[in-house]
Amino acid sequence: MKKLTTIALGVALSAALAGCGKQGEAPKTEEKAAMADDSGAMAAPAETKHGKGTATVTAIDSAKAQVTLDHGAIAELDWPPMTMGFAAKPELLKDIKVGDKVAFELDWDGKAGTITKLDKAP
Repeated sequence: MKKLTTIALGVALSAALAGCGKQGEAPKTEEKAAMADDSGAMAAPAETKHGKGTATVTAIDSAKAQVTLDHGAIAELDWPPMTMGFAAKPELLKDIKVGDKVAFELDWDGKAGTITKLDKAP
């Protein structure tokens, strides 16, 4: 048993010393470039996607320039039907009221949506 313990300690000590023997190295130029590319990709904003659909207006907040829509599926964004709020320029909201059926287009940046076109549906 003593012999087995001695061998195990010898192997562990050898492995530890082998790891300590190698000094840390600064990344090579191409490694630095790769790391910069990776961190830059994480900081880059998400790609803006454009979608369109039809909805019923459920709320309008002119002071905050927001409209809440109960919309159908939006294929371009892979969205199921849902109710959600969007930013909208006040001029897009001027002829719209709660209960109106609308056709709309929006830009989605991955976090928030902005209505770019809003018309009463026929």
